[in-house]
Amino acid sequence: MNKLTVLTITLLVIGLFGYLIFREGTLPVNNKNDEVVVFTITPGEPLDEIINGLSDNDLIRNRLAFYMLVKQRGLERKIQAGQFRLTQSMNAYEVANAFMSGSIDSWLTVPEGLRKEEIAEIVYEQFGIDEDEFISLSTEGYMFPDTYLVPSNPTAQQMVDIMTQTFEQKYTQEMREMAAQKGYTDKEIIILASILEREAKYDSDRTGIASVIVRRYEEDYPLQIDATVQYAVGYQPREERWWKSVTTFADLEYDSPYNTYLYPGLPPAPISNPGVASIQAVLDANPKTKYKFYLSDDAGNTYFAETYEEHQRNIERYLN
Repeated sequence: MNKLTVLTITLLVIGLFGYLIFREGTLPVNNKNDEVVVFTITPGEPLDEIINGLSDNDLIRNRLAFYMLVKQRGLERKIQAGQFRLTQSMNAYEVANAFMSGSIDSWLTVPEGLRKEEIAEIVYEQFGIDEDEFISLSTEGYMFPDTYLVPSNPTAQQMVDIMTQTFEQKYTQEMREMAAQKGYTDKEIIILASILEREAKYDSDRTGIASVIVRRYEEDYPLQIDATVQYAVGYQPREERWWKSVTTFADLEYDSPYNTYLYPGLPPAPISNPGVASIQAVLDANPKTKYKFYLSDDAGNTYFAETYEEHQRNIERYLN
């Protein structure tokens, strides 16, 4: 028997052995066990972590076999995030197929600082929920921004309930007590936080900006915040967005109780839906800060000033 024949036979044996291992590895862990296991895949979770989770939950026989199956069928990028009902009686092919379209829950991410109309657009795009109905049921400022695992085919009311209930959990009793100690109502805190969420581009500036806003509020000095004007003027058809990119002098004269250039004090309600960081920054704000003014350049860098004259110099230096 020559070397070529030996090599061929060896390769065939190795191939057959590999096939048998792969085939055995794709069989059900226990074809008599139909008990449902709810398996969760988080957004962006790596394939190896998914496979480890399946193995740890005894939902696949062989990690390598499942990995090869997914790669062979090009399924890696098609796996959905969400929750899935799996059983040990499912073979590896059935498990993989379940990840393509069998999610019982879906992930929804709502960023900080959106107004309820923008959130309505997101839930419409993902779940087909009527935007007008969602908006009518929503309360600005209390649609908590977070990443949610949402049941399939939610109603507008269910989505609103999920987000408002999360707000009630995140705005803790300790936070409420801090607000009361500082002489603020919960509504005042959320309005201030909703403004801050639109004004602070970087976390490092959040408390400093909050301190200026709180100082101006406590000293009955007009807040004069562009974000409140942007909220007041509303949707911009040309820009196809809810927040106008450039506030003009004409906008500053727009008659609305939300326009803090025209009306002293806080707007009548929140202008966006803030996250925990902005709420906490308002609670931690120092109304005795030496700064009374701030501005942000196009890159989001914030510059503080103690006097109006210094503020004007910052405008000339960083905005013109």
